[in-house]
Amino acid sequence: MHIHILGICGTFMGGLAVLAKQAGHKVTGCDANVYPPMSTQLEEQGITLIQGFGVEQTALQPDLYVIGNVVVRGNPLMEEILNRGLPYISGPQWIGEHILRDKWVLAVAGTHGKTTTSAMLAWILEDAGYDPGFLIGGVPMNFGISARLSGKAGAGTNAAPSSFFVIEADEYDTAFFDKRSKFVHYHAKTAILNNLEYDHADIFPDLAAIETQFHHLVRTIPGVGRLIVNRREPALQRVLDRGCWSEKEFFGGDHDQQGWSLHTQDNGHFEVGFNGEPQGTVQWELSGEHNRMNALAAIAAARHVGVPPAQAIDTLSRFENVKRRMELRGSVRQIAVYDDFAHHPTAIATTVAGLRKKVGAARILAVLEPRSNTMKLGAMKEALPGSLSEADLVFGYGTKGTGKDALDWDLAAALQPLGSKASTYDQLDQLVAAIVKAAEPGDQVLVMSNGGFGGVHQKILTALSLPLPELQ
Repeated sequence: MHIHILGICGTFMGGLAVLAKQAGHKVTGCDANVYPPMSTQLEEQGITLIQGFGVEQTALQPDLYVIGNVVVRGNPLMEEILNRGLPYISGPQWIGEHILRDKWVLAVAGTHGKTTTSAMLAWILEDAGYDPGFLIGGVPMNFGISARLSGKAGAGTNAAPSSFFVIEADEYDTAFFDKRSKFVHYHAKTAILNNLEYDHADIFPDLAAIETQFHHLVRTIPGVGRLIVNRREPALQRVLDRGCWSEKEFFGGDHDQQGWSLHTQDNGHFEVGFNGEPQGTVQWELSGEHNRMNALAAIAAARHVGVPPAQAIDTLSRFENVKRRMELRGSVRQIAVYDDFAHHPTAIATTVAGLRKKVGAARILAVLEPRSNTMKLGAMKEALPGSLSEADLVFGYGTKGTGKDALDWDLAAALQPLGSKASTYDQLDQLVAAIVKAAEPGDQVLVMSNGGFGGVHQKILTALSLPLPELQ
């Protein structure tokens, strides 16, 4: 089958393209912005990319058009597809029907931690010899790729692909013609419900609307399936109270409760318990309670497919995290620069707290670009000062206006409760200059954005590398 993917350079659709190619399909695609690194990754797979959404692309005569949720009515190619009655389908539905059918799907849902937890789970299954396929919204360092049909298939052997598939299960809507969350198309047998907060203010009016979507996911889990649920989340309990027809296991409770528990040691390692019985100790370098909870969920989900907890615990000692999750991009003059995907106040607070735990009294210079749709709309602006309270200095980047990446609100005003430790900029070079001027040996520069942020990480490192007189 020849599929032509509209919106191919997004993380999800790019992963879909890789899976389709590995499955033996002919794949082409287009997007408004075809540029590295995604364009490079796709071209290395032999996938032809086209800049823009011109109607002339119908001359390719694919068997099916796969539509990403970046595509809206008025898109010229989409209008031509509709006018001519050409066959089309959403990305999540195509994945569900062509990749996940007959697989044991392990889906990871939640407002936060989906990528990291999916990466942990895939790594546990890989180390246990399950050879899983996966589609993850980031690049797990243990694999170096964000998607594969399975290890065997990816290696081009004649061996059958694995029966197991780990997928990051997003609650964002599917397509302009299907406003259900993506995850209802995956038909998971094992589902992690990691947490649930208000997000995606551009499509959901309130938390209750997201809870409804999560209950749609719960409705798709078979009776022989299992839900792995965060006991600390009232919103998830409300979801389950609407009805649940599958096995349930909870994680994150107290040691005397049924389910999975943890006890953190001073060095960041943690003991895992199940139904009050010790299972072992995870020994690793990752920081933060959020990562420990992610790990607990992954251990529980892996147990559902037969991986003993002790084996999963041992495997996580060799987990290398995901790119852009507290990733150290470099260090110059004893000043470390980190990159993190945090884009929601809860994730920002958790990330800053995790770094604080790691570096102790060292100064943290938090650099924030509020770029997600929720943040650009200002739905969470009141929570920003609190989420950044543990940082020593805060540098905000954003412009108020009507452009694609502009904010609907005043970033400087939102950060005013932080007083003199916060400053804001609307020019990238001015931002970099201010950070470099303020930075001192021993400082930790934490850059947080869910976009490329204009390559600011390398710009900071380059500026720090200049001879000191040139910095003045």
